[in-house]
Amino acid sequence: MTHPFATTEGLDISEQGRTADGQVVRLDRRLFMQLYAFGACTNTADLIASLQEQPFGSVLYADANDSFGVALLTFTEDPNFFVTDLRAYLQLPPFAALQPKPEYTMLGRTYALGHEDNLEHALITRPRNKVCDPAMPWAIWYPLRRAGSFEQLSTQEQRTILMEHGGIGHAYGRAGYGTDIRLACHGLDKHDNDFVVGLLGPELYPLSSIVQRMRKTKQTSLHLEQLGPFFIGKAIWQNQGTLT
Repeated sequence: MTHPFATTEGLDISEQGRTADGQVVRLDRRLFMQLYAFGACTNTADLIASLQEQPFGSVLYADANDSFGVALLTFTEDPNFFVTDLRAYLQLPPFAALQPKPEYTMLGRTYALGHEDNLEHALITRPRNKVCDPAMPWAIWYPLRRAGSFEQLSTQEQRTILMEHGGIGHAYGRAGYGTDIRLACHGLDKHDNDFVVGLLGPELYPLSSIVQRMRKTKQTSLHLEQLGPFFIGKAIWQNQGTLT
């Protein structure tokens, strides 16, 4: 007997955007990004030398809050990479000698908002360019989970709240203070977070200022259940590599 709700009609899990003339465009591709933090690092030069020999894209951050801390950001269209090639790589020197900090592990995927006219650029090319931009070495990475109250709001109320939140980010971006990476992590996070956010910029203070300004928005003050932990670092190695 077929379950009455077990139908694939209308089931489309591709990313969707829209051209300037209103035509819907679709792309069943997205970029997965993972941040993995470590302690007990006494020689970042060895890590960089090892990463230089690898084909995959990566960013190595020096941890601003731990003089022996680093974090490795990798990205791929195929999440099998994280449990095959990357897993094997991290089990060998020099990374095998480091102390993992699983509390800072973040995994997410790029997603479309519905208005992008070039989905490949928005979902694949632009995020890689951002994290590997030498002019934007400082980074604040953190996960967040919205409260159930947000999901109970009407679509228009949600849109208004998100526009307030996004307007601050756009203002900082236009001023050259920073940019952001937004990743969905539904079902990918052990703490049941909804999103991973990366704030990237040439200097650290403006990124801290963005977080401070965001605290006053309705989304943050009224509709967030969980925020953080925060990883703060500066890129000491960036390479777009070859996507797997």
